Amino acid sequence: MPGKLGRTAEQREALLRNQASELLWYGKITTTKAKAKELQPYVEKIITKAISVYDDNVEFDIKKTDKKGKEVTVKGVKDSAKKLAVRRYLMGKLRDLQEVKPFAEKKSDFKKRTGDIQHPLMEKLFNEIAPKYAQRAEELGQGGGYTRIYLLGERRGDGAEEAIIELV
Repeated sequence: MPGKLGRTAEQREALLRNQASELLWYGKITTTKAKAKELQPYVEKIITKAISVYDDNVEFDIKKTDKKGKEVTVKGVKDSAKKLAVRRYLMGKLRDLQEVKPFAEKKSDFKKRTGDIQHPLMEKLFNEIAPKYAQRAEELGQGGGYTRIYLLGERRGDGAEEAIIELV
């Protein structure tokens, strides 16, 4: 039996997952007013979770042997247990998008730039979006308000109210 948005719970969850992923990747999407209003709190909660742990890393030492046979200590950085748990939770809430090679970029340059990135959307969320909004929250003294909805009017064909939802 269809519920909100005229869809079953599974279909609605899939719709929100896809639209949230697209919104975080591109920064702005066009959809219906009802879908935008459902999507807004979904994305706000995802960003809030990412902000809470984005800088929670653990440094560790790795002992390696160089070409001359000397032992060298190298510092490494990895996610803390809390950040890893949040990362896995968010991976369940979002669809993993892959970066597309720009037309002007060489294939070798693209592979070099993106070769070590396994989950591009998660990297963008933790390395670009979360720090940006954490700084914004610090300056304004408030959290939330990461998205904005503009109403566009009725769509030709079915008369559905269209809206643009974007990251502020």
